[in-house]
Amino acid sequence: MQRDHVDRFLDLVDGAGVELDLEVEGIVDRISGIGRRIRAAQKETLAEHGLTPEDWSVLSALRLRRADGRTSPGTLARDLELSSGAMTSRLDRLESLGHIRRLPDPSDRRAVVVELTEQGRAAWDAAAEVQGRKESFFAAALTKDEQRLLNGLLRKLMLALEARAREPKG
Repeated sequence: MQRDHVDRFLDLVDGAGVELDLEVEGIVDRISGIGRRIRAAQKETLAEHGLTPEDWSVLSALRLRRADGRTSPGTLARDLELSSGAMTSRLDRLESLGHIRRLPDPSDRRAVVVELTEQGRAAWDAAAEVQGRKESFFAAALTKDEQRLLNGLLRKLMLALEARAREPKG
């Protein structure tokens, strides 16, 4: 069996007599390391398309969750768990790039809606295509059956974490 840098770290932990479950530590360290590499690749992809991860989250919310690419700034802020000030800042930047536009809300003249522009859709689609190829490279070390198995195991972990997050504190 080949050994990775996490195995070498776990050897050090084990040799130091530290009381840790090495299997759990291996899982957490590997998931963290893979996540860092994926985030770095995404930041690189987004930078190549003139976007930031913050831009990406707003464009994704408009591109994927809204059939017409429109919603209110308040709904976006709630969906992305942002303050209204942070949302305004992100929208200002995306509007200056031509990726979104603010329009009067047809149902309330005092309000505005945010709309994804064709330029914004094209930027999101182009970055998503490149990032999708990079993510396929990350998973290419596994067969399709292994990918399905890993997805099932990670889903099980995620569901347990989500359930724990919903439990009352205290």
